[in-house]
Amino acid sequence: MSTSPHAFAGKLKNPTVFPVLWAASFCHLLNDMMQALLPAVYPILQGDFELSFMQVGLLTFVYQLTASILQPFIGHYTDRRPMPYSLPFGMAASMAGLLTLAFAPNYGMLLAGGMMLGIGSSIFHPESSRIARLASGGSHGLAQSLFQVGGNFGSALGPLAAALIVLPLGQAGLAWFALVALLGITVLTGLGNWYRRNGHARPSGRKVPERHAWLSRPQVSRAMAILIALLFSKYIYLASLTSYYTFYLMDRFGVSIATAQILQFVFFASVAAGTIAGGPIGDRLGRKPVIWVSILGVLPFTLLLPHAGLAATVILSVVIGLLMSSAFPAIVVYGQELMPGRVGMVSGLFFGFIFGIGGIGAALLGVLADLKGISFVFLVCSCLPVFGILTAWLPDLREPGGR
Repeated sequence: MSTSPHAFAGKLKNPTVFPVLWAASFCHLLNDMMQALLPAVYPILQGDFELSFMQVGLLTFVYQLTASILQPFIGHYTDRRPMPYSLPFGMAASMAGLLTLAFAPNYGMLLAGGMMLGIGSSIFHPESSRIARLASGGSHGLAQSLFQVGGNFGSALGPLAAALIVLPLGQAGLAWFALVALLGITVLTGLGNWYRRNGHARPSGRKVPERHAWLSRPQVSRAMAILIALLFSKYIYLASLTSYYTFYLMDRFGVSIATAQILQFVFFASVAAGTIAGGPIGDRLGRKPVIWVSILGVLPFTLLLPHAGLAATVILSVVIGLLMSSAFPAIVVYGQELMPGRVGMVSGLFFGFIFGIGGIGAALLGVLADLKGISFVFLVCSCLPVFGILTAWLPDLREPGGR
């Protein structure tokens, strides 16, 4: 029986550096918790500044579009010239954004604070994702899951932190999270030191192929286009939950702001739990089966959610979060395997795309909510996972020419 070059390389791989992975995951938690504070405090900002749903969507659009535009360019640049100490700088940008939001006197300054948060994310994600891959020891799916789960838990903690800290203190309560950013800056400086000491900050003298050895350039381009289409369906749907789930629960079921934020935390926690499984399962069974189940497999549950009662809505949101979240680690690693010489660019492209499409989706869904109501938004979005059928046209990277 023949042995693939990937299997042979696996025998020679370095051990997984778990302290570095956990540190990167922890910083991802801190970063995404700060990012998640913005949508979590939308009800507060809406009351203080009398914002329409369209203005709420525009605030999300400015924040996420800033991140999406910059991330692929930063990843492309650092593929050639790694910049390990850009990580604490990115965290400092996020801290500046939070402080701006905390003391913003008008809507224009809210937009400026959202833009600074976007800049922080655009710097953080490509290089920290590269660190996770470098520390993986060849278990790329596991490493990406561990890295991603930190971000998911951070996103889950954002609404809870808003309910416990920002809601009692008001808008200015956001300033307390500058202390979280300072902690992140300290840890990321240590990760930058590891990066530099182990020689990863120097451009590699070894030529790394820019595309998968078994695939032609058109095949790689087609597969990347399919991955982006899958991310489109996934993150437009998630935009409805991340930006408007609290409003949906308050409008449809009459729950309080605090209860809605706690239920938002439950959803984000399910997303974090699902992320843990996606990468390791992809390492064992292949990325493609994970993508199948996590996108197309969630369709029955999304179709049911707009017609369910409160208890069933909470349960369905947990199932949706568990299944849908397992896709992203598999998609990122699949993309990195398609273009092994462009790890930073692929990571930046995917992270940037999800920020951008999430922002555009939030803005458009906000307009739709103003016109038709928030329940109509969830009804329209329930069909988006049907895009998962495109997975059938992804090549199976485990065997030459396989599907």
